[in-house]
Amino acid sequence: MTNFHWTAFRGENRIAGGSPAEVVTAIKAGGHESVLVFDDATGKPVDLDLRGTFEDCLSRLPKDDAEPVEPVERRPGRPKLGVVPREVTLLPRHWEWLGQQPGGASVVLRKLVDAARAAGSAGDDRRRAQEVADRFMRALGGDQPGYEDAARALYAGQEDRFRELTESWPRDVRDHARYLSRGAFGAGFTEER
Repeated sequence: MTNFHWTAFRGENRIAGGSPAEVVTAIKAGGHESVLVFDDATGKPVDLDLRGTFEDCLSRLPKDDAEPVEPVERRPGRPKLGVVPREVTLLPRHWEWLGQQPGGASVVLRKLVDAARAAGSAGDDRRRAQEVADRFMRALGGDQPGYEDAARALYAGQEDRFRELTESWPRDVRDHARYLSRGAFGAGFTEER
């Protein structure tokens, strides 16, 4: 299930944040014409069609559902468990080693993939937070003083420097950039909202 959280800005002022319906409601109720709406999960601007009535706008919003899964032809494997058979190309020495492991090649490969994912997830989360914050910063903070240095501090994990460089930015832009960057600096970073 996908959960959308959007934030709307009019110029440098944050005018709404929440679900797509909440954001559209605030925009339409406030009579705001020129707004930028961002998806907080990606930092990307949302292409929002605000023409027509409130109901028209709501009907065009993305649905909070998982993507439909297309039927797949019956193949060997364990489809009820979500197992998907695919080809893996390895060198003979790799197949030999896998064949000697308890449980067989599939079990060992699944365990190796799970271990690699667990080991890399903290780095992946940090990188994702950096990218999300930087996309937003480029859109609304790109003209702010110290933007390039703030982006460098964000990617270098320099929390104090990032805070220092964004301090003079318009309050709503600064606070939202800090909010989106919360995963880029580790557990100690607290966002201001």
